[in-house]
Amino acid sequence: MDGLAWVPQIRASHLALVALSGSLFTLRAAARLAGARWPLHRAWRIGSVLIDTLLFAAGLALWTVLSLNPLRDHWLAAKLLLLTLYVVLGTWALKRARSTAARAVALIAALTVFATMASIGWTRHPLGLWRFLAT
Repeated sequence: MDGLAWVPQIRASHLALVALSGSLFTLRAAARLAGARWPLHRAWRIGSVLIDTLLFAAGLALWTVLSLNPLRDHWLAAKLLLLTLYVVLGTWALKRARSTAARAVALIAALTVFATMASIGWTRHPLGLWRFLAT
């Protein structure tokens, strides 16, 4: 069977995992801001890593089946670079930042990066929806 036939299912999985990953991160980070310790427990961390691994695998599957190349498809390169920033900001929002204020700033920044990555995927443009502010 042709790999392109699987694109709708892979894309649907990818989008569902994006929503699940973003929701779980937001819930955990908001709970940390409220002083909860449960977001740092091993089961929640493992669950988050499992979801993100499946998300990454679905992204790689789309990348492969659609013959995407971040050197040619600049929107994909932008998404991959922002993914790294999102992970760093996420670790600060959940545990690395020493103060509640710093966690809040990291959370807002991480969610902004997350939304930007989603808009880049939606628009297939390296600036996503920010391109409308750049003109």
